[in-house]
Amino acid sequence: MAVKLRLMRVGKKKQPTYRLVASDSRSPRDGRFIEIVGTYDPRAEPSAVRIDNDKAVGWLRQGAQPSDRARRLLEISGAWGQFTGAGAASTATAASAAPASAAGAGPGS
Repeated sequence: MAVKLRLMRVGKKKQPTYRLVASDSRSPRDGRFIEIVGTYDPRAEPSAVRIDNDKAVGWLRQGAQPSDRARRLLEISGAWGQFTGAGAASTATAASAAPASAAGAGPGS
């Protein structure tokens, strides 16, 4: 069974809210799912993303394939970084690069 992490639309007409779910790739978009991993509310300002990173990483390690939008939300929540192992390295690199660029700010200083 091929498992995908994808968004399932809930909410009423013109007011979408989405659940990030693990589901069989053959089931319909809003059909049967295996587990709810998180939620996404695009109407909130800023957009609200609530994802259980432990569940998401668990599904990714078992071979679940995220959809394009689901992968983007996993990157925002930090679950994708935990899965790839690049989350801690990229934040450390960005933090060390910021002070270095600020120190040499401006020509002729």
